[in-house]
Amino acid sequence: MGSEGPSVVTVHVTGFKRFHGVSENPTEIIVRNLKGFMQKKGLPEGLVLGSCNVLETAGEGAVPQLYEVLQLAVAGQNKETSERGQIIWLHLGVNSGATRFAIENQAVNEATFRCPDEMGWKPQRAPVVTSDGSISRVRETSLPVNEIVKGLSKMGTQQNQISLCTCPSIPDDR
Repeated sequence: MGSEGPSVVTVHVTGFKRFHGVSENPTEIIVRNLKGFMQKKGLPEGLVLGSCNVLETAGEGAVPQLYEVLQLAVAGQNKETSERGQIIWLHLGVNSGATRFAIENQAVNEATFRCPDEMGWKPQRAPVVTSDGSISRVRETSLPVNEIVKGLSKMGTQQNQISLCTCPSIPDDR
């Protein structure tokens, strides 16, 4: 038996660059400044801010970049420690019509864009990642999102500014 300390939790953060109708994406600003901000504020013991990456706002164009980010993070995790601990992937997105922050608990493998993305792609009911299955494929987080929403709501935010979002809805691909 050795001394077993608390498990390390590494958080990797992604956001998007500008996109149609949004000349300056707030998630790009947050992600670009997050490491410096957290260096000033400090992180709780056992929490590590891993990578912070800004992705192209392009359905197909973002996939290779996302795979590269994932591979680099996993390779870095394997080099840094023999006990990996937990890894959390946090993606920040923008809904220009939203009136509050939404914590999502799932992702659906479906792309329907109201306007072309930054590379000109305008899918309608297409899979984001074809190898991941049909457009009804859903991935759910294992994070306690209800508790996260409650905790953030207690941190001095105005009432009803943070909510749980079970969207996007699951499309009927029959």
